[in-house]
Amino acid sequence: MNAPRSILITGASSGIGEALARLYAAPGVTLSLSGRDPARLQAAAGSCRAAGAEVDARILDVADADAMTAWIEARDDAQPLDLAIANAGVSAGRAGGGDDAVRRIFAVNVGGVVNTALPALARMRTRGRGQIALMSSLAAFQGVPTAPAYAASKTAVRAWGEGMAMRCAEDGIGLSVIFPGFVVSRITADNPFPMPMLMDADRAARIIRRGLEKGRARIAFPLPMYLGARLAGALPGWALDPLVRRVPRKE
Repeated sequence: MNAPRSILITGASSGIGEALARLYAAPGVTLSLSGRDPARLQAAAGSCRAAGAEVDARILDVADADAMTAWIEARDDAQPLDLAIANAGVSAGRAGGGDDAVRRIFAVNVGGVVNTALPALARMRTRGRGQIALMSSLAAFQGVPTAPAYAASKTAVRAWGEGMAMRCAEDGIGLSVIFPGFVVSRITADNPFPMPMLMDADRAARIIRRGLEKGRARIAFPLPMYLGARLAGALPGWALDPLVRRVPRKE
């Protein structure tokens, strides 16, 4: 893939989104960044401008389809998007509690991905080029009682993204689904259990960028955890259930 010069990233005010923004920031690069925390988003935008990038930073809720479409179309009008990364996501700890938390998780983690990808894809199809990245998780390979809504939302992103990738390729558009393990972020800060192979967001961003540059349809890391997640998803309930019941619940 050619180096993208116009990049849109949701959830860019912290975690992997912020790390990706800073990694891509360079002279000649235009970054369109969205987030919900004004102070954090402006800090991230400031770092990217200091690196030489042109930055448009917007406070947006990715669950608002109309607002997302308007912003993405405006940014594409300003400079055609080469890469759109649908990164914004929440867990139960960030969404609140109870039934409302479940609805919010799906609204952001699934609806937000769709609200980012569809308007970007519509513009890219007219040009016959571009790249989309959807943020899923290794949690997508097996539902667990520690975070059932979060895992289910990431499973939906996985299934939709992997299916859409085949259709997008026919239009000259690359689509990648990203499956991180545990990464230092505001989401993992809420986890009340040990997180194996926890990595910092900057390292995760570098892995993602390399995968996108190579046009990989699936970017999953770290490898041992990816293999473990695939194995867990293949195990029968009688073998897996006793293991997952031991993990402290997050929701």
